[in-house]
Amino acid sequence: MELVRWEPFAGFGNIRSVFNDLFDENFGRSREQPSTSKWYPAVDVLEGKDSYIIRAELPGMKREDIKVEVKDGTLILSGERKSEQPAEGVKYRHVERVEAKFWRSFSLPETVKHDGIEATYKDGVLEVRVPKAEEAKPRQIEISVH
Repeated sequence: MELVRWEPFAGFGNIRSVFNDLFDENFGRSREQPSTSKWYPAVDVLEGKDSYIIRAELPGMKREDIKVEVKDGTLILSGERKSEQPAEGVKYRHVERVEAKFWRSFSLPETVKHDGIEATYKDGVLEVRVPKAEEAKPRQIEISVH
């Protein structure tokens, strides 16, 4: 016999989505047209010996629709994913990809080189490399023998 942990509120997340779907279909938003919504792209943050790396999944976006900036010690990724218009005589039957603006921010440690930050975009993945300052990098200490 297997013990299963009881989660009294486990099903409530589904109820919310059912109500959202009900109201969207009956009060305005059609499932046949793209909608505007909030979107939070998946982000990975890695740390190497010389830098931090932030990777954001931004599938189908154009480089000119993405903005990367540093302000007051905060790295800000923002942009807008726009919907595509179907070809003449074609209509949407079901839409899950939303037209949406996004905004993600990351507090940078004081031990980074702000002027050395670089961003690249390839295959729907934005990669921002934030170099560490020399004093933040680990260094080997020689042990002297007396």
